[in-house]
Parts: sequence; C-alpha cells; structure tokens
Amino acid sequence: MKTVFFIGAGRHQRRAILRAKELGLRVVAADRNPEAPGLAEADVAEVSDFDVHALAEIGRTHEVGGVVTVAADRAVPIVAAVAEELGLPGIGRGVAHSVTHKVAMRRSLAEAGIAQPAFAAVRTLHEGKDALDTVGLPAVLKPADCAGQRGLFLLRSVDDLEAHLHAALVESSNEEAIVESFHDGLEVNGLVVVRDGQPEIVTLSDRLRPEGAGFGVAIAHVYPSSQFGDRLEELERLAAHVVRALGLRDSVVYPQMLVTDEETLLIEVAARVPAGQMDQVASRAVGVDLVEVALRQALGEQIPDELVRPRFQQPLAISFLTAEPGPLPVGRVRAVTGTERVRAFPGVEEVEIFVQRGDVIRPVERDGDRKGFVIALGGTNIEALERAQAAATLIDVDVG
Repeated sequence: MKTVFFIGAGRHQRRAILRAKELGLRVVAADRNPEAPGLAEADVAEVSDFDVHALAEIGRTHEVGGVVTVAADRAVPIVAAVAEELGLPGIGRGVAHSVTHKVAMRRSLAEAGIAQPAFAAVRTLHEGKDALDTVGLPAVLKPADCAGQRGLFLLRSVDDLEAHLHAALVESSNEEAIVESFHDGLEVNGLVVVRDGQPEIVTLSDRLRPEGAGFGVAIAHVYPSSQFGDRLEELERLAAHVVRALGLRDSVVYPQMLVTDEETLLIEVAARVPAGQMDQVASRAVGVDLVEVALRQALGEQIPDELVRPRFQQPLAISFLTAEPGPLPVGRVRAVTGTERVRAFPGVEEVEIFVQRGDVIRPVERDGDRKGFVIALGGTNIEALERAQAAATLIDVDVG
C-alpha cells in the first residue's frame, strides 16, 4: 500500500484525506493544531510545526511515497522542501517560492512578458509612498506571502496606506508587502493540470466578488464562464503561458485572471488544489477529480488522459454563505436551522455550514468570513447561480 504525507490537516485537507483513503492510500498527516479535523481521519496523525527537518523525519519514519497539501498556500514551499529532502516528486523549492511569494511571482511573470498589474515591493511607509507614485491610485495592498485575503486592502489615498500598511506586513512571515495597481473587471478562475510541462485547461469559471472591504473574497463561483469567443481563447492562452513562465512541470495550477474592457491580466496563481470548493467546480461541472490528480502526481505516477479530460459539461454555481453582502446576519450565533430546506431546493447538490453556537459572523473582509456554501446545478450557469443564491436564503441563523 502506498503512503502519502499530508502537510496540513484542516477542514479542506480533511476532505482530501478521506478521498486518499477511498483510493486505497495510507495517509500520514501532520498539523500544528492537535484539533485539526483531518488528523482524526489519517492512518497516522502527527502534531508538528511546519519545520522542514521535523517533517522530513516524520516522512522517513513512516516511509511515505509522496508529500502533498491541499488549499494551504503557506504549506506549498514546505511540501516542496520536504519532498526534496526525501527525494520524492515535487515542484521544487525554487518554483514553490515563485508561486507563493507575490513579489517573486510578479518579477518572473514580468520577465516572461505576461500582462499583469503594475507592482512594487514594500517594507516601509516611505517605500509604500514611492510605490503609489509608481503604480498610481487606486491600488491594492497585500502581504507578499499570504493567501486567503488576509491583510488585503484597497487603497484610495496615501492615508489608506498609512492606516493599513502595518496590518499587511504583520500577515507576512517576512514582513514584506506588495502594492499593485487596481483594475476593475470580471475575475475568471482557471483550473489547469500540468503533465510533463504541458498545461491542460480543465475549467474556466467566473469568480464573483463584492464591493467594499471584502473586494478580494469570492462570494460565488459560476461555471461555465460568461466569457466566450476571442476573450475565452485569450484566457486559455494566458493560463497556459503562466504555467510555462513559472516552470511548472507536474502540478495542479490555479491561475486567477481579470478581464477588463481593454485587456486580460494575470492577478494571482497557485500551484496546488485550491481552496474555496474550487475542486468541486472541476468534479461536479466536468467530472475531473483534482485531488486524485494531485495525489497521483505526488506519488510520481503518470496521469492518464481519462483523469484530466472533461467527461461532461454541467452548469454549476457555488454560493458562499456570508454577511454584508449575503443572507447571513452579523452577530454571535445562537442557533442554525433550515439546512434540510436548502437540500430540498431544486438543483441543490450540496450544502455545508461552518458555524456553530457561539461563533461570530462578521461582514466579509477575508475568506474566513465565509461560513458555508451551497452548490447548485442548472440548465445554464445563470439558472445555477439563481438556484444557489435562492437556496442560501433558506438558512436561518439566529444571532444575539
């Protein structure tokens, strides 16, 4: 029996761990949190910080054949380093740095001539002011090495920079931030499987976001994308170009692109199965299991065409449960009811709620403010979105 090593065992990893066991794999999982839900599902559970040498020793002890993470961007460089230490397949330390450190990413993409926002690295207020002179206003401020919209701010003035720079730097392990020019448009998510350096587009879906403080958070995913014709082909070319520019050879890749009135820009890219139920977009909309692909790649297995090529096309939408905007109230949760009504709603495939009694629901500012999701199918992408959003309103959350 082959053994796979999960670094990180949170809620997103738990689903992937269960899938690995369904595939007949032995699972070793490590997380710094002893209460991480994935640890309870693993065959071997280890409580450990994200220390490369400690994790490599765990891998040696349990004779793992592959190292993997799902959804956790900060774990990607650790996974790459541990895989190298153990002589196992992986994307490599250098590539892992390029896809998780936003300044390094931007520089690599600029060298490849990929269209993207103007950017500047920032560590001090003085550098931040210089950056705004370079990229202009409005601008986006974010940590150089953080995901989940933590420390992400929209800057409309120098005063905004002064107010938020410290919060962005605190979220970075290296106390470094990046300032980028802000562009208004439709964000499109790509899911790509790369085999031996050759990218294959699995899906392109629209990523709907709110205005205001939570402007970076997805409140819905909609497949297929509303883009078509030349714009759709341009998105496919950009996604493939990004893969080659960053030197990715065997990986699941998640490019996030922005379609404006004038151009198509690369906003972010990740080399992992993404969070936010994006793996469900692939599995439910086109029948591609990205978790299985990632597990097989981590074990060094060849990925056959039938695991990558879409088996069908089904319009789908994922509506996240949020407050302001969204159907949830703000406050401390006293009770949650109505999930059975949601499951019975036409087209609904899955509903999950992350809140319990005593949890606090806040207006949307980061990914962690999403408190669940509804997945719905439809005859069209518009119908799927309408069903998911309507079903979400049937959840009754009592707050105090």
